[in-house]
Amino acid sequence: MTGRSNRQRRLFDCTSTIFWIVKPQYAAKEWGWQYVFPSSKLSVDPRSGKIRRHHIAEKTIQNAVKEAVKKAGIVKHASVHTLRHSFATHLLMNGVNIREIQNLLGHKHVETTMIYTHVLRDMVSVPRSPLDNLYNKKPLHP
Repeated sequence: MTGRSNRQRRLFDCTSTIFWIVKPQYAAKEWGWQYVFPSSKLSVDPRSGKIRRHHIAEKTIQNAVKEAVKKAGIVKHASVHTLRHSFATHLLMNGVNIREIQNLLGHKHVETTMIYTHVLRDMVSVPRSPLDNLYNKKPLHP
């Protein structure tokens, strides 16, 4: 929990406590409850004292992206946040509602999400069905 404010830490403690109360018994064997990026090491759960596998640290993913950018020879600055920005931009390009993107990104204010729309200002936007994207294999925008 390094780098988080006291408010964020309290919110995390509250939500993780609720999470443990409602977590079903079969969760250990269900794919939906598994970490996408599990840690290679086991650690002691501070609540139960049991030895469990946690997720990898955020810094590990950040370092992996940094190394991949370097190996790919990309000169421009790129980070995990760049991937987040790209994700939001592609959603907008495919016609996803700005409020849905706001929800997915966890923004409190839609104005924060609106920052991603600057990329689309100069593009000609012709609405297309997602099915068109699957069958025509043409680029979304010229």
